[in-house]
Amino acid sequence: MSETNFIHNIIDKDLQTQKYGGRVYTRFPPEPNGYLHIGHAKSICLNFTTAKKYSGKCNLRYDDTNPVKEDVEYVDSIENDVKWLGFDWEKRLFASDYFDRMYECAVHLVKKGKAFVCDLTADEIKEYRGTLTQPGRESPYRDRGVSENLQLFEEMKAGKYADGEKVLRAKIDMSSPNINMRDPVIYRIAHSSHHNTGDKWCIYPMYDYAHPIEDAIEGITHSICTLEFEDHRPLYDWTLQELDWPTPPQQIEFARLNLTNTVMSKRYLKALVDDKKVDGWDDPRMPTIAGLRRRGYTPEAIRDFCERIGVSKANSTVDVGLLEHCVREDLKTKVPSKNVVFDPIKVVITNYPDNETEEVEVENNKEAPEMGNRMLPFGRELYIDGEDFMEIPEKKYFRMFPGNEVRFKGAYFITCNEAVRNADGQLTELHCSYDPATKSGSGFDGRKVKGTVHWVEARTAIPVKVRIYDYLMVENGQGDSELNLDSLKETVAYAEPSLKDAKPGERFQFFRHGYYIADEKLTAGSEKVFNQIVDLKSSWKK
Repeated sequence: MSETNFIHNIIDKDLQTQKYGGRVYTRFPPEPNGYLHIGHAKSICLNFTTAKKYSGKCNLRYDDTNPVKEDVEYVDSIENDVKWLGFDWEKRLFASDYFDRMYECAVHLVKKGKAFVCDLTADEIKEYRGTLTQPGRESPYRDRGVSENLQLFEEMKAGKYADGEKVLRAKIDMSSPNINMRDPVIYRIAHSSHHNTGDKWCIYPMYDYAHPIEDAIEGITHSICTLEFEDHRPLYDWTLQELDWPTPPQQIEFARLNLTNTVMSKRYLKALVDDKKVDGWDDPRMPTIAGLRRRGYTPEAIRDFCERIGVSKANSTVDVGLLEHCVREDLKTKVPSKNVVFDPIKVVITNYPDNETEEVEVENNKEAPEMGNRMLPFGRELYIDGEDFMEIPEKKYFRMFPGNEVRFKGAYFITCNEAVRNADGQLTELHCSYDPATKSGSGFDGRKVKGTVHWVEARTAIPVKVRIYDYLMVENGQGDSELNLDSLKETVAYAEPSLKDAKPGERFQFFRHGYYIADEKLTAGSEKVFNQIVDLKSSWKK
């Protein structure tokens, strides 16, 4: 976030006027009710890099005001994700740390006549609220006296009432054009154990009431949140004004991230996990940060993506191809290339000596010469990709077909002489011949070929399991997205022998196929399982 955006323009003005004494203090406030996704990554980057740009501070704060949906598992995952993205917080805090203070603030509002205990049910409150075109109606309990409200609120806290039997509501304006200001609920009863406070409380503050108080207690200066909270800002400001908070923080909204072929609802993602449609929150198809990490995406690529898309006040949808482009750009000079063949076809070089092998030299990464070269075994029998042979070639097909000569990468010129089939007509192997004078780096006669094919030596090749991914969500042709039931395909490929030493989490480029990572959960010992990170083709244009 090095470039200026409208949020930074606001901060620049505040610094000029010394509104907060020259301070910049932000926070990232996730609710621990699920794993973070790529949309949260944008907010993480914005809050932490904004603080860094202005030599300020940024807190990690858990908005844990709803014990029914929250869990320690999510707390731990959030911390792992923020650290993995490359950020560290000034303080790690919980909204629940302030429950006593929030209760005192609520009592203060009751004493001011700005809050009351209401006996209406949730459905009745909704009915009384009115619509966007019609004002709401005041609750019959709105005019309860201060002493009665204080007693009822204390009884709510003491556990006298069942869930939903009573709520505490702010007393604002039932005719307000902003529905959020029509006497919103600020406390509800929930007899549920809390991950941080245990069974101390059976009443819990609502997010819209708790959030401004949390910001104010921590001394936050700029409370940056997504655009759906814009209509809630008047309640944010009202709460701090009625609590007489000096120099209150200001809420600033920006457009959330929307990506093509990507679902950003934690509720939907949780349903996929609960219904076992995916292999957990870190399934490599999931848009969660944990899923992207297991898929092989890098924190550098995600930060680059967040900077490229910028910060806007208007909602829009970003092509997921841009994210994939950022991953390719980051990996292309970082990871070594390996020869791996899919849908293998055996090649027998009939004029190569029996039972002999040699080593040929190939570069590790043509984009990064400093990564040096490696040696590969070469022999009489090899495997090539199934897509590198066509018995009746199409126009401009320059790979293997009968009578054509190609270069085997790093090795020799090879001519395909015969496609051998069994009695059922199935292709079993290709009989080829090689020119010993054309070994890479040697002084052959200078003739050129148009096709280059990668390969592995048959006796030393190792089988590896490869998981290839499509988008988890796809367009259904009616303007909506639906779950892609074919988003994961598994196959067995043959790899050069060096991949037998691949460690979990290690990334590679499979030559001409794309970028892959040894799955951190499934790769163990001799069992090698590789996740496709991203292919080499990019439809996104800079």
